[in-house]
Amino acid sequence: MSPSRFLVASVVACALFTSASAAPAPRAEVARSAENMKAHMTFLSSDLLEGRDSGSRGFDIAAEYVASQFHQLGLTPAGDKGTFFQHVPLWASRPTSKGSVVLKGPAGDVALVFGEDYFPGRTPVAGETHVSAPLVFVGYGVVAPEHGRDDYKDLDVTGRIVVALAGAPAGLQTEERAYYANGRTKRREAARHGAVGFITLETPLGEKLRPFEQGLRTWDTWGMTWRGPDGQPFDASPGVPGLAGLSVKGATKLFAGGPKTYEQVIAGADISDAPPRFDLPVSADVRISNETKIVESRNVVAILPGSDRKLKDEVVVLSAHLDHIGITKPVNGDSINNGALDNAAGVATTLEVARTFAEAKKRPRRSIMFLTVTGEEKGLLGAEYFARNPTVPLQKIVGDVDIDMPVLTYDFTDVVAFGADRSGIGPAVRRAAGRVGLKLSGDPMPEEGLFTRSDHYRFVEVGVPAVFLMTGFANGGEKAFRSFLANCYHKPCDDLSQPIDYVAGARFARINYEITRELTDMAKRPTWNKGDFFAEKYAPAALIADR
Repeated sequence: MSPSRFLVASVVACALFTSASAAPAPRAEVARSAENMKAHMTFLSSDLLEGRDSGSRGFDIAAEYVASQFHQLGLTPAGDKGTFFQHVPLWASRPTSKGSVVLKGPAGDVALVFGEDYFPGRTPVAGETHVSAPLVFVGYGVVAPEHGRDDYKDLDVTGRIVVALAGAPAGLQTEERAYYANGRTKRREAARHGAVGFITLETPLGEKLRPFEQGLRTWDTWGMTWRGPDGQPFDASPGVPGLAGLSVKGATKLFAGGPKTYEQVIAGADISDAPPRFDLPVSADVRISNETKIVESRNVVAILPGSDRKLKDEVVVLSAHLDHIGITKPVNGDSINNGALDNAAGVATTLEVARTFAEAKKRPRRSIMFLTVTGEEKGLLGAEYFARNPTVPLQKIVGDVDIDMPVLTYDFTDVVAFGADRSGIGPAVRRAAGRVGLKLSGDPMPEEGLFTRSDHYRFVEVGVPAVFLMTGFANGGEKAFRSFLANCYHKPCDDLSQPIDYVAGARFARINYEITRELTDMAKRPTWNKGDFFAEKYAPAALIADR
């Protein structure tokens, strides 16, 4: 953006920089905030950091940078032993071969083709994992008593490999659907029913969103989990390894000779959300070979102490992930995935919110924790480790505001607040949005299941109300967002060559500041809404109340 355009945009943005009791922010403050966003994003997405992969030298440089910014702002260290860092012990694994998936049936053996029919699954186990067992197709593999649904009904999967479609029934509420589509949820259900392995089948819609062959770039990269106190890798369902992911082409081969073809199964899923379920007439012999290593990484944690004598021990968390996917196979000659929008933009937003609070004349009533985490791209690991090993008492954390991948390439006029209406955070978000002149919109991409795909969800899983904000689809947002997902998401072109609007970045920081300010200053901590799906799954009874 040229200096003259930047000045004009700053003047226009002033009207949106308001607070509960203040006049519009001065033009100089808007420009300053935008320049800060640009400076932070420029450093965090530079080639020097080599894509900020968890446990890498580049990530460590980024962590030191964030800690230095927290120190400069006068924030209090809230990590281990009086530092800004919380040690996060990780366990990494990656395939050492393409593995093999062989279908064995009456017509003979059929070896599936790597990269066309399947990619090997991931498991934290070193060496070879070998599972050979009959196959059972369980539809989506969803057991949802609240909806009267049980995809395992009348099926015996004991000692067998479960085969399930990716995703979840479209008829479920968007965020509940994301819960049931989650691989952990599915494997946990398979384990409960006695299965010995899990195979995921891609759907035509899934391949339209993300072509199967894209996995060729990342199939052999390091996957991670965190280590427990015993030094062993955490696995939600260790007895049911994820053995393989099959493409539509591979799934078609798997159903050959069965009671239904893959096309008939998909047609049933599209029409009724309840595809047929049945034993398959084949077994699968699957081999996966892995190597493992110990990885050490860090979350960066700081606190701005609250000013209220009664409320200062309560904590509102503002979180963002600091990692990205590092170095992968080249695209157009470039192998460094800089992660400018995903998530240098989110970390820059966090730093800018921290600065605004640190300089504010009115101190927040509750304390604010600024948390940048490792391992989000590996499965929300840093956030999960923190949520299960918090550096402040968990019962004192009253809410989380998460910032992940704001698309800042257009002048956004609305935002989407995932999870807000599940708790008392919702009214706070609406008041904050009103103050900065932004509209709240519903989930425009339910097929992406975004509610369970960022760090706030790990707080939800331990009962903490949370909200995740993204820029909305109005005023050109849909084109910008879909273009980014299609062309630069998790690719080297997610860098500063994109037409990033730093004034929009400053405005995004302001709305997150206003939401956080609402949560810090409200008289009572936010509670979950009675009857809410996630409240029933995770929240303690004391934190559930009528609206």
